[in-house]
Formats: sequence, structure tokens, C-alpha cells
Amino acid sequence: MIEDDRFRLHVSTPLVAEYESVLKRGRLALSESQIDDVIDFICARATHHQIFYLWRPALKDPDDDFVLELAVKAGADIVTWNEGDFKRAAQFGVKAVNPRIFLEQLEKTP
Repeated sequence: MIEDDRFRLHVSTPLVAEYESVLKRGRLALSESQIDDVIDFICARATHHQIFYLWRPALKDPDDDFVLELAVKAGADIVTWNEGDFKRAAQFGVKAVNPRIFLEQLEKTP
């Protein structure tokens, strides 16, 4: 779906660093070079944002604040399996939806 023009990916430096860290933990059958290619592809398709907010912490898990900050800056919603930690995102006008519901909504959209 990354190449689908109905969607726009948004990234920030902390999010790209998180992607890289998680992907390179060795749980995937991808080489570091392949992981770098995936990250480069995401970055090439995404809108890049610099974040300068000073209202941390805002969420139950402060390690998730950078995702909320990016969503606020981008005017985007968050698709995550971790909806519980993003309940406070609503006060910033950001909706957190789990991937299953997101995909169900896509099926209903022409």
C-alpha cells in the first residue's frame, strides 16, 4: 500500500531511527542491506517532518510520544496494534486505529 496514492506516509528522524532499530534486531530473514533498502524506499515515498514540540510527556508510554508528535504535525491518524497507549492522542485531534479495523475500513471504501 506504500505506493498507493490514496495514502501518504509521514516520517521524522526519530521514527526512521525506530524503524531501523526494530528491523535490525535480527528477527527478520533480511540482511542489513535489504533492511536499508526497505527504509530507503519508505523515506523516498514519505513526507519528511521536523518536530519541535515541547509538551512531552503526553502518552501513557513516553517512548511513543514521537509518534504522536509526528501525527499532530502531519495531520494524520495512527495505525497501531497498541491503541491503549494512544488513548490520549484524541485530545490532540489524532485517532489511533488498529490495523484490522483500518483494513476493514479500506474494504468499504470504493
